[in-house]
Amino acid sequence: MKVEKGIMVALGYGKYFKSDSIVGLEPIEEGRGPGKRTLVHVEDMDEPIVASRSEGAILRDLIEMPKEITKTREQYQLLSDILDTIAEINPVLRSIIRDQGKWDIDRLEERIKELLEEEEETEGNAS
Repeated sequence: MKVEKGIMVALGYGKYFKSDSIVGLEPIEEGRGPGKRTLVHVEDMDEPIVASRSEGAILRDLIEMPKEITKTREQYQLLSDILDTIAEINPVLRSIIRDQGKWDIDRLEERIKELLEEEEETEGNAS
């Protein structure tokens, strides 16, 4: 079990906190209901935040990487693999593919490089 640093965790009703700032979850026992399910203790805050999500749902978000991030990383890796394969295509074959297949591998290679650079910049800014 590992908390992913810097991931925003939804507490419900538009409340979000960084995963690494949440230090405790406490189910609300008395008066529990819609909008009042869990007390979330956040570092540097004297009072806990009342969350509308259950402690189990919040805990899952804290210790599991969100599907969007996992999917993005898989797509990034796939593009990297495609780029490596494209780089190995020799100039003669590239010319044939461009002329016969009407597929500009040079342009595809450039576009993939741009996308990967954009993702690296985004990752760098998120850290």
